[in-house]
Amino acid sequence: MENKLKIKLSIADRVYPLTVDPSQEEGLRSASKKIEAMIKQFEENYAVRDKQDVLAMCALQFASQVEQKQVDNAIDGKQTQERLQKINDLLLDYLEKK
Repeated sequence: MENKLKIKLSIADRVYPLTVDPSQEEGLRSASKKIEAMIKQFEENYAVRDKQDVLAMCALQFASQVEQKQVDNAIDGKQTQERLQKINDLLLDYLEKK
């Protein structure tokens, strides 16, 4: 456990002690703040009393964002591949005419 940091993160009124690499600290603290902000937003906008329900809604929100990015990247990757194929076809046609 050399060069590890001991940090405490507060999420949904609970403190979670963690031992992390220094390179992870900023990301974890940022994620914790985003979760807290989302919890506050859900509590203000919906009649949710149970923290477990709010945390489940947060988890779903974050997971759906990750999944949507993967879907978007897959679509972009396919479109890029199609464009490259068209460019390749045009180059082959041009070279054959020479």
